Amino acid sequence: MGQELRHNGEYVIVKNHKIHIFRAGNANGPKLVFLSGSGTVAPVYDFKILYQKLFNDFEIIVIEKFGYGYSDLYDAPTDADSLISYHREALSKIGEEGPFILLPHSLSGLEAIRWKQTYPEEIKAIIGLDMAVPAQYLSWGKEELDKRTNQIIKLQKLHKKGLLFWYPLNKRGLNKDDIKQQKLLWKRNGMNDCYIGEAKTVLDNAKLVDKSGEIDCPILMFVSDGKQVSANWIQYQKEFAERNNAKIIQLNCGHYVHYYESDCISEEIMRFIE
Repeated sequence: MGQELRHNGEYVIVKNHKIHIFRAGNANGPKLVFLSGSGTVAPVYDFKILYQKLFNDFEIIVIEKFGYGYSDLYDAPTDADSLISYHREALSKIGEEGPFILLPHSLSGLEAIRWKQTYPEEIKAIIGLDMAVPAQYLSWGKEELDKRTNQIIKLQKLHKKGLLFWYPLNKRGLNKDDIKQQKLLWKRNGMNDCYIGEAKTVLDNAKLVDKSGEIDCPILMFVSDGKQVSANWIQYQKEFAERNNAKIIQLNCGHYVHYYESDCISEEIMRFIE
């Protein structure tokens, strides 16, 4: 029994496949929608250390994309507009309507910006958890991104052979059952084709978001020390913040900022939304 996957949210059908959504907290509060970065095995557990500190004041919604968490391993299109259409359809099917406050981590920063560009009335604000901005991927270019994609493909082969023995899985804020479930999800989801599909489309997504212009909504950006991403990560975040009138909070920690600074981040989120 302890070795079975047991989801703690609800399933909806999108494109004839299951997407898992977790909801908790204050149903009458502002709606915080968490969007995970690339390769995050189980977003519902990954974000737990942060969202459990916000239950009293906000409705918490975690969307697990295809290939993530308890959602189906379905190799769907990963262009930004398709990803947003899945999010919107999934939310609609559980009766959730905007406005939403998006909390994107890493790669999903592109999804959050594009969502605001495309459906501005649905997005009240964006709170970036070391979220990526288009300039980062544009600076890497096709050659660098192809190199990174090939690395994921190599890791996928190792994982399928049972030879990938280490992967960063956060245990902060998790109970024993959560940790067991996360390990089972890593075994099932690790380096799957959905992650590779996202890597292959990231440059086109960055170009689309970049050419579609700036966005007009309150933005709060928590920024890591950049050491786990790239040398110019902080620079591009600051440039994006300046163009879009965003507030930046610089943190002295790694890329998964919500692991390390959940107390600070939760307090700042409450101040920002008030």
